Amino acid sequence: MACTIAILASGNGTNAQAMIDKIAFGALDATIALIICNRPGAGVIQRAAKAGIPCLVLDHRQFADRESFDMRMAEELRAARVQWIVLAGYMRLLSPAFLQAFRGRVINIHPALLPSFPGLHGGADALAYGVKISGCTVHFVEEQVDSGPVIIQAAVPVHAQESVDELMQRIHAMEHRIYPQAVQWLAEGRIAVVGRQVCLTPGSKKPASRSGDWLVWPPLEEGF
Repeated sequence: MACTIAILASGNGTNAQAMIDKIAFGALDATIALIICNRPGAGVIQRAAKAGIPCLVLDHRQFADRESFDMRMAEELRAARVQWIVLAGYMRLLSPAFLQAFRGRVINIHPALLPSFPGLHGGADALAYGVKISGCTVHFVEEQVDSGPVIIQAAVPVHAQESVDELMQRIHAMEHRIYPQAVQWLAEGRIAVVGRQVCLTPGSKKPASRSGDWLVWPPLEEGF
């Protein structure tokens, strides 16, 4: 049931930490074989060190182009024998060559309810547009930005006159719940993609008790 994952990250690594914590808690049946960070000094590097997880820092500025950087990452990922590649605050587009090498095995989390508000500033764009509901989306990664089939989404209300930071804090709190849940479903082999539809087969865990003002679909399970 357990799976082996790699995490690609560029920043503080709070979603990586959520994975680490769920594994330690026993809710997520996964091993993080490798974390790759493209920004020297990023917070995720210290999180990996504290958890005893191998972390490779590859400065993308030292490579001639995007594809050469991605192919170096691909070498490391193959050597680590990872089954799934988890983007956790990874702030670079992946090249077509990389996605072809790991087709159907790369997932991402986006701070908006896709297909609305794709791109780098999904949460801020949603707030500026004036939506009443925002949230986050875990999806498979395809060549077009934030376009892959949706695995799970969480919706949160947008409060009147709140700041981007306030909204993003609540969105991030849900990211830290739904992203490990999605990886657990992958570990259990319960996800299949039919066209653009992600199908989830039933499992043995009970639904998690709901707390707070949010909606998740498919529902979270115990431990998440």
